[in-house]
Amino acid sequence: MDSVDIARWQFGITTVYHFLFVPLTIGLSALVAGLETAWLRTGRTHYLRATKFWGKLFLINFAMGIVTGIVQEFQFGMNWSDYSRFVGDIFGAPLAIEGLLAFFVESTFLGLWIFGWDRLDRRLHNACIWLVHIGTLLSAYFILAANSWMQHPVGYRIDHQTGRAVLTDFWAVLTNSTQLVSFPHTITAAFVTGGLFMAGVSAWHLARRKNIEVFRPSLKVALAVTAVASIGVAITGDLQGKVMTEQQPMKMAAAEALYKTEQPASFSIFTVGTPDGHKEVFGIKVPRVLSFLATGSFDGEVKGIDDVQAAEEARFGPGDYRPAVPVAYWNFRVMAGVGILTALVSVAGLWLLRRGRLPSNRWVYRAGVLSLTLPFIGNSAGWIFTETGRQPWSVFGVLKTSASVSPGVSPTSMLISVVSLTALYGVLLIIEVGLMLKYAKAGPPTEDEVLPPPPSGDDSDDAERSLAFAY
Repeated sequence: MDSVDIARWQFGITTVYHFLFVPLTIGLSALVAGLETAWLRTGRTHYLRATKFWGKLFLINFAMGIVTGIVQEFQFGMNWSDYSRFVGDIFGAPLAIEGLLAFFVESTFLGLWIFGWDRLDRRLHNACIWLVHIGTLLSAYFILAANSWMQHPVGYRIDHQTGRAVLTDFWAVLTNSTQLVSFPHTITAAFVTGGLFMAGVSAWHLARRKNIEVFRPSLKVALAVTAVASIGVAITGDLQGKVMTEQQPMKMAAAEALYKTEQPASFSIFTVGTPDGHKEVFGIKVPRVLSFLATGSFDGEVKGIDDVQAAEEARFGPGDYRPAVPVAYWNFRVMAGVGILTALVSVAGLWLLRRGRLPSNRWVYRAGVLSLTLPFIGNSAGWIFTETGRQPWSVFGVLKTSASVSPGVSPTSMLISVVSLTALYGVLLIIEVGLMLKYAKAGPPTEDEVLPPPPSGDDSDDAERSLAFAY
């Protein structure tokens, strides 16, 4: 492999790993905030116990997300210096705002929430965790704005003297049509992730009939959020597919392994292609569905890979503008299939919990625990599809990936970096899973542990009592 291949592998490994934590952080922050709000409104102790329990798991995940995310920005300067030099004026702006504004809001109010138990007014304390959630949404928005610009560059011009892209309209970058569909799709997927994570852990405890008063409400809330969010994922995914067809027709063609233009176009449930992914051998298709997904009409035309390749050669010059078709095709199906499964799991779970019931069949709980993995698989598949389907471009139609890599970094140096970071991330994964399992199995605190003791008249031990509620 050359430097470009190794640099792409490193960025892919570290980014997908980091993205395991981001959706869970977004989803769990909202659920924890909601549970604390429920405690404030009802005064029921089991909501407070649930807040403490899920808050601890949220904090573990949040910390790991920070550690793994730092590497991402270093890579731009180290492995992708030509990319950074070309787009830094544009790409750096939303990332800088994310760090200076959004992450500042997250970290500040998270600190207040952690150490503010019994020190802040209850409503103010609850507002802190809601502001943390808002901060995670802002972080996601600015980061996705930068990525959406790579998918559909707007609000810029090329300075031919310096050979760099120059920002001309920051508002256009923030309101990019790609961004306006990518952001809600990502956020609804994050709520699915948080919901099924909460549902899976709750199912594990309910199977053992432990802390039912805490985990049954948690499970019901989690499944309700997952059901609603799954609908959002489907709607926003449909909108995103239509925008993608208009802006990146090759990506849509690769997602369906559609080699010849069709009108109407059939949706491929299963396709076998040649080893190089350049030709279809066998496929099982549903008539007209792809036309609707791509254009909104069951009679719409969808361009095939061969025709898009010819059009892009005419537009950009000689070259191979096809992504790795098998990678795009199968990741698209994994993403869509997981979306359907998460919706089915949430609806089935809500049905089984109706009218105060609690299932007695242990297989139900095992299925609930296993469903915890679904959103992580779907999120990773969707991210891989989004990024690999854009190839060979790092900035679509403007800068190729082969021209983005650092010229002064040798393949050997990059290979050492890949191996080192992959090993380090493996260790971090063991730590993350170990901590999550330890505290998830430990269960929520008891009522005596979450409720403050009656005042003793001695203020000397206030600090010690407050720290007892810190994570």
